[in-house]
Amino acid sequence: MLDIQKRLTNTFYVILSLPATAMGFALSVQISALSWILSTQYHLEIEDIGLVWAAGPIAGILGQVIIGAISDNVWFLNGRRRPFILIGGVLAALMLLALPNIDVINKAMGLEAILGMAIAVALTLDLAINVSFNPTRSIIADVTPEGKERTKGYTWMQTISGTFGVLAYAVGAVWDNYTLIYSGAILVLLLSIIPTFFIEEPRELQATEPDEEEETVVKKPGFSLRETFMAIRPLWGFLLYAIYGISLRLGGVSPKTHYFELFCLVLTLALMAEALLKSEEGKKRSEAGMIGFQKVLAAHSFTWIGVQTMFIYMFAYVNYRLPELEDVSMGRVVSISFLILNAVGAILPATVLEPLAFRLGRVKVHMGCIAIMALGYAGLYFLGHSTMMIYIMMAVLGVGWAATVSLPFAIMSQKVDQSKMGLYMGLFNLSVVLPQLVASLGVGQIIGQMEDKSITFVVCALVLAVSAVSWMLVKEEQPGVEVGSVRGGH
Repeated sequence: MLDIQKRLTNTFYVILSLPATAMGFALSVQISALSWILSTQYHLEIEDIGLVWAAGPIAGILGQVIIGAISDNVWFLNGRRRPFILIGGVLAALMLLALPNIDVINKAMGLEAILGMAIAVALTLDLAINVSFNPTRSIIADVTPEGKERTKGYTWMQTISGTFGVLAYAVGAVWDNYTLIYSGAILVLLLSIIPTFFIEEPRELQATEPDEEEETVVKKPGFSLRETFMAIRPLWGFLLYAIYGISLRLGGVSPKTHYFELFCLVLTLALMAEALLKSEEGKKRSEAGMIGFQKVLAAHSFTWIGVQTMFIYMFAYVNYRLPELEDVSMGRVVSISFLILNAVGAILPATVLEPLAFRLGRVKVHMGCIAIMALGYAGLYFLGHSTMMIYIMMAVLGVGWAATVSLPFAIMSQKVDQSKMGLYMGLFNLSVVLPQLVASLGVGQIIGQMEDKSITFVVCALVLAVSAVSWMLVKEEQPGVEVGSVRGGH
């Protein structure tokens, strides 16, 4: 073990942050350039672009849960997280290079339909990001003690990752998205490979200590399909809709009625309410932890419907509100918008949110930030008629984005068995990817049929308001004491 790791120096925290930064940068390139390149270079319709984006969450459903569970239990190349970071980093870099060359790959393989190849590239890119994202988050919990040091690890991770995210959007804004894609491929490859060899992982993961009433035998981390399925109970409605929506789109079927979508909506609201209203008082530690975990899933999932809707359809909103812009100029406005969002998201976690969370509690601070984000979305709908007002509102949204990529992971990480951190990181990611599918499929249909594309931010404002209210029902762990682990990221 290097001395910098033994002493947990700032240099070690920087190195520890770089693998997650690589994946965050790949995600930033995807957010900035994917919709733009599919629309302008390959001329796909907005519904087809939504379908391409839906491929990513599918990869997340499989990738993060499976890789998280496997990485808890394997040891390869002197690490349990390292092999997956290396594999994911190389794949992500290759797929970034493929993005502007989908037509070339298509012709080389003797194919005609661009949509299928676009889905294949997007799916592989997002699978690569998801293969690595879980281990890059879990490794911080593995090598830092719980409390202030882990908090520092996660806040440094978000600060450095967020700073590189800003760099990604700056490259797209100052030069163009093609420059961003090619430079991004190089950075992702370097930052995912080199730092992992300077981090020594523990051979054994420490299990959460049981209550006195509970069994004192410490079980090795493992994967239980029943435990996994019951843990994500609040998300069952999203899961059913995702399977239904993807099946219809891939089969080219247009439903004559919307009864099943209505059923999924009612089921989601019922299960979410059940989870949020359930009390943790008087429960054993393991049961209370599961209830708390499910509450976080419920509250966080509403956030990501709004966030993903913004990421996918921002280009359509800008094109509608500022029709005088040419394709390159429109892409630049979108890049600057996301640059501002990520700049605020990079600065606030370590400088503002962590100190506030220590004094007021993480849940309260996060709830307030999500409420501010809801107001920012409303501002885009009512006031976003110029580039300057769009940029101002994106700065407001950055407050909620800063919290979204840091505090929920802090809140979640103290509610689960530490020896199964990889598995629960993967399950927690379902509160991101399943709502992303709702945004890609359901919201995409609504926006595609509406002439006024600014309806995008009506949807965003409403679901963020629901999310803020939901966070009020999440129990704060040890208020006023240590903040726990703060983290950022898809």
